[in-house]
Amino acid sequence: MGTISLAPNVFWVGVKHHDRRLFDGLIPLPHGTSYNAYLIVGTNKIALIDSVNPGFEGELVEKISQHVDPSKIDYVIMNHAEPDHANAIKHIMTLAKNAKMVAGAKGRDAAIMYFDIDPERIMVVDESSKIDLGGKTLSFVDAPWLHWPETMFTYLEEDKILFPCDFFGSHLAVGAFYADEYGNDLSLDMAKLYFAEIMMPFRKPGQNAVEKVKKLGPKVIAPSHGVLWRDPKIILDEYTKWTTERFEKKVMIVYVSMWGSSLKMAKALQETLVKKGVSVNIFDLTVTEIGHVAKELVDTPVVVIAAPTVLGGVHPVAAYATLLVKTLRAPTKYGVVLTSFGWSGGAVKQIQSLLDGSKLEVLGVVEVKGPPKKAEFDKISDLADKIKEKLDQL
Repeated sequence: MGTISLAPNVFWVGVKHHDRRLFDGLIPLPHGTSYNAYLIVGTNKIALIDSVNPGFEGELVEKISQHVDPSKIDYVIMNHAEPDHANAIKHIMTLAKNAKMVAGAKGRDAAIMYFDIDPERIMVVDESSKIDLGGKTLSFVDAPWLHWPETMFTYLEEDKILFPCDFFGSHLAVGAFYADEYGNDLSLDMAKLYFAEIMMPFRKPGQNAVEKVKKLGPKVIAPSHGVLWRDPKIILDEYTKWTTERFEKKVMIVYVSMWGSSLKMAKALQETLVKKGVSVNIFDLTVTEIGHVAKELVDTPVVVIAAPTVLGGVHPVAAYATLLVKTLRAPTKYGVVLTSFGWSGGAVKQIQSLLDGSKLEVLGVVEVKGPPKKAEFDKISDLADKIKEKLDQL
């Protein structure tokens, strides 16, 4: 695949990794991912923004070579030190003997630690810095913890293009380069999935970054994964909602069931809530990619966990989902537990332990020995009333 031009003398020179199926040993990639790198050719100087994942150095060099001699690159901008964006920087600097690596102060330390970059070849920048390439001026935005402590954004002033690395990104390796080509709704759905898995724990830094970006007023947002945004307002509006914890009035039920008891309780709660006009998303944890559960956590105020006891604790699949709520620091406000056991309990205690330290308020627990009966279904009906009341207060 060739390169594309974002503006005069501004080129995408990245890689689309179509067959990658897992990221960080955790995140499923049903559509692969991309490593978006960008070449900016000024009248006097040349800059490369970000690089590519290990194993794709040759493809990056080939694409750069379609526009300039790679040895002539003057600056290699490292917005973020994670290897999927920064690993090839040392390879490029080996070819471009006079190039400087550009990073923030913490980025400098990361580049030395992870990639053994010569400190003498690193140029440290902050929000007061500018690099003049000749008709192309680069400035920088401090964006710590999005999602590593050294992250920064790069802004091309004349063309009003923002390069925010992982922020506003998505894991996509489709043929389209722009969100509107792929479909804005589909692009937003994948961006929300990415936000949930990567950025949700960092909502406060995200709020600060969104406001900085709005003040810049970019015409294009070009992240380092997935599609680019030619209408930045679309993704900015969604990130504004996601980072400020704006809930939709809905409930998510996640369940795993061995002999049907937990499923019966989950279904009973779902049906009761739907009759009350409440939107409910229900997921069988044994067949649902965990990313889709994470995506719902972005704006779902109530989460219901339905699962049996297994050997004195909650079913391991449900334990994983419960831990996800805490690990991703989901904004979810309320929780409900529905559980069953055969000879001894223990699921409720373990769920409480897994959620310890989170801000989640448990609205109620229904625990039953054996199959649920009228008494349990009555409790579930009461819980539905309580859930509806909390949703009406949002």
